[in-house]
Amino acid sequence: MQPAIRFGEPEDFPKAREVDPHFDPEFLRWKLSRQEVILAESEGVLIGYLRLEYIWSTVPYIGLIIVKESSRAQGIGKKLLAFASKHLKERGHRYLYSSSQVNEAEPQSWHRHVGFEETGIVSGINEGGIGEVFFRKTL
Repeated sequence: MQPAIRFGEPEDFPKAREVDPHFDPEFLRWKLSRQEVILAESEGVLIGYLRLEYIWSTVPYIGLIIVKESSRAQGIGKKLLAFASKHLKERGHRYLYSSSQVNEAEPQSWHRHVGFEETGIVSGINEGGIGEVFFRKTL
């Protein structure tokens, strides 16, 4: 069965909170009300999650994308990304940005696989002095 990809709604807060527990709860509720959270579900079970952020309030950025481990390598991340890309393009955005810690080879590989290009590194931005690799995808 194909997963359903849709915007999260305020009533999805409990599901979203389970996946995104470190994010401020009130801000998460706000994002759910503004089409900034995208969910992938299969038979009512949340299997994928994408949270959009906006750098400088205008530049779209993937704050978090995660697919349940048992549902990986099935194209769900690509479907979440395609849904977000279509939505952003319809609103006049030309690019989507994302990032990964420099010591995370698997997420970096995924970004490149789905069409992101590396745009630079910010050194020492994360805990322990770990840098962050930034990516950009043309929509």
